[in-house]
Amino acid sequence: MASDFDFDDDAQQESAGSGKARKDYDCPSCNANNPLDEPLVNGDEVRCNYCGCEFKAVVNAEGRMKFKEV
Repeated sequence: MASDFDFDDDAQQESAGSGKARKDYDCPSCNANNPLDEPLVNGDEVRCNYCGCEFKAVVNAEGRMKFKEV
């Protein structure tokens, strides 16, 4: 079921200027932690390894990573 809601990645607490690359994310649907081989960048599409939901990673104006279900 697709949704137009944006989901905050609750684990993303670093500021935009922290310089730390995100190499994991918590799924907005099932809250499972998903490790990644490559750091997330704006526009990347990811699939949860546990529930199978797909999301597009979007960096907002404050530098926080949000996920939009695709």
